[in-house]
Amino acid sequence: MHVAEMDFEVANEIRDTLSDMVQRSDLGYLGPLPELAGAFEAFALDRWGWRADGKQIKLATDVGVVAVEILRAVTKPGDRVLVNSPVYAAFFKWISEVGAVPADAPLVLDGDTWKLDLAAIEAAFQDGVKVYLLCSPQNPVGRVHTAQELTAIAKLAKQYSVLVIADEIHAPLSWVPFTPYLSLGTEAEETGVVITSSSKAWNTAGLKAGLLITQSEAARKQLSELPEAMNWRASLLGAHAMVASYKAGTTWLDQTVQQIQENLDHLQHEITQSLPKAKVFAMEATYLAWVDLSEYGVEDLQGEILREARVGVVAGSDHAPTGEYAGFIRFNFATSKARISEAVSRIAALLEG
Repeated sequence: MHVAEMDFEVANEIRDTLSDMVQRSDLGYLGPLPELAGAFEAFALDRWGWRADGKQIKLATDVGVVAVEILRAVTKPGDRVLVNSPVYAAFFKWISEVGAVPADAPLVLDGDTWKLDLAAIEAAFQDGVKVYLLCSPQNPVGRVHTAQELTAIAKLAKQYSVLVIADEIHAPLSWVPFTPYLSLGTEAEETGVVITSSSKAWNTAGLKAGLLITQSEAARKQLSELPEAMNWRASLLGAHAMVASYKAGTTWLDQTVQQIQENLDHLQHEITQSLPKAKVFAMEATYLAWVDLSEYGVEDLQGEILREARVGVVAGSDHAPTGEYAGFIRFNFATSKARISEAVSRIAALLEG
């Protein structure tokens, strides 16, 4: 329940594409692939009503690599990069790789929903932060930030001259309306860059291909120091898999999102039955549940669960800059209901005795 990939069969359309390429020995260098921009444009318009600018869609190795390249281009060692904890643990590795340091405007819990703290975000901008690494939807809490929240961020980013790097890799795995940052008008277009891929939603992370998307000359200028060779450092197979995903994989995607929702219901039921002190939260996207087990008072929670229950989860403390959320775990439920039940049962045997 640790690594963020799904125990589901890859879509036939992707497998057929890759199989055909192998059969034709088409495994050479990646060249221009104009159909990729068109495939993403059509998908984004149909899925989210966003008219992405195909001329500003660039290929990259994957979302992590392009995030680091952007940070390398727009920051210098010691600069602060804003995040919202709890957030994807790799964000902190990306930031440290370029010598920058994280600034945190933590999410706030409203009932059972985690939300952006716009006042804390503005305070960080006022304090001089010029780069904001936004997770949208938010991994690990599964929140889809609203159009109103993102519009407010765009206005603040414009006011304080902040570059917003919106990681939207989980967007296709949303079951409430998702709003792309760059769909929100001039202020978002001038302040934002989207990094994304089909790899998370279609379960093809090992194929190594991602996208960098801008929608204004102002944003493009900010990224002028990116390596010219970035496009060619992606995988040939990964790039063609993205085309197949966006063009022909929507039926598989819809079925997968439905399965994820059913699995979430099952996970919540199992936790309620077996771990009465646990807290689970409202989710609107992703297959990564954020579970509060702090009432059990276990030190080194992730380590104990691995050693004693033999279940791999991600430590909550990995999702904040200074080890907060030590009583939480991230739990991947994109698997069979039987495996979900087995994992919860093992954890419950440990914590409930």
